[in-house]
Amino acid sequence: MTPALELRDVAKNFTMHLQGGVRLAVVAGVTFSVRAGECIVLAGPSGAGKSSILKMIFGNYRCEQGKILVQDGMGSFNVAKASPRQMLALRNTTIGYVSQFLRAVPRVPTIDVVAEPLIVNGVPRESAHAKAAALLHRLSIRDALLQLPPATFSGGEQQRVNIARGFLPDLPILLLDEPTASLDADNRAVVQDLIQEKKRRGTAIVAVVHDEQVRDAIADRIVEVAQFAAAA
Repeated sequence: MTPALELRDVAKNFTMHLQGGVRLAVVAGVTFSVRAGECIVLAGPSGAGKSSILKMIFGNYRCEQGKILVQDGMGSFNVAKASPRQMLALRNTTIGYVSQFLRAVPRVPTIDVVAEPLIVNGVPRESAHAKAAALLHRLSIRDALLQLPPATFSGGEQQRVNIARGFLPDLPILLLDEPTASLDADNRAVVQDLIQEKKRRGTAIVAVVHDEQVRDAIADRIVEVAQFAAAA
C-alpha cells in the first residue's frame, strides 16, 4: 500500500543573515513513511529538529534537498516543490496541523476560529458551528466562551481551541506539535482519545510529544530524529 506520507532524504539548513550568512545545519537524510491510520512520533532532545520536520511537511519551511510526498487524492504530490498557492490548497484538503501556539485573527469569536476549516471547504456555517461547538465542549470550553475571541483566554484554553481547530476537519494527514503540553490530565486524556479516533478513520499522524505517557499511548512507531543530525 502506498504511504499517505513519505519523506525521502530530506535536509534543512538555516542561513543566519544577522551573523554574516552563517549556515546552520539542522537535519539531513530524513527518511520515513506513514501509512493511513498510523501515528508516528518523532522523538529526540530539544533542538534536534523535530518541529522543523513538521514545518517542512506543512510547507512553512523549505527543504534544501529530498522529497516530501503526500497522497492528495489525485496521486503523489511533492510538497518540497509546491508553490504557495498549491500549498494553501493542500492544507485545505489534505494536511492538518496543530502547532504549539494558536494563531487567530484578532477579535474573531472562538466558534468561528474553530469552524473556519470546515466552512472554507463548503460545509454550511450552521453545521460547521454545531460540529465546532461539540468538539469545544468535549475539550471543556464553556458555552459562554464561544462568542469571545480566544486571545482573551488562558494559555491552556487557547491550546484547546487550537486542538479543536486542527482536529475538526477529517483530513488524510495530521501533524501535531506538542498538542498536550499545556493541558491538564483530563484534557490530555481527551486528546489521546481524539488521536485514536483519527487513526481508526484512517488519518496518518506525525506527532512531536515529550510526555512519555502520551507518547506511549498514541505511537505505533517512534522515529528517533537524532539519527538525522546534520554535520556542522
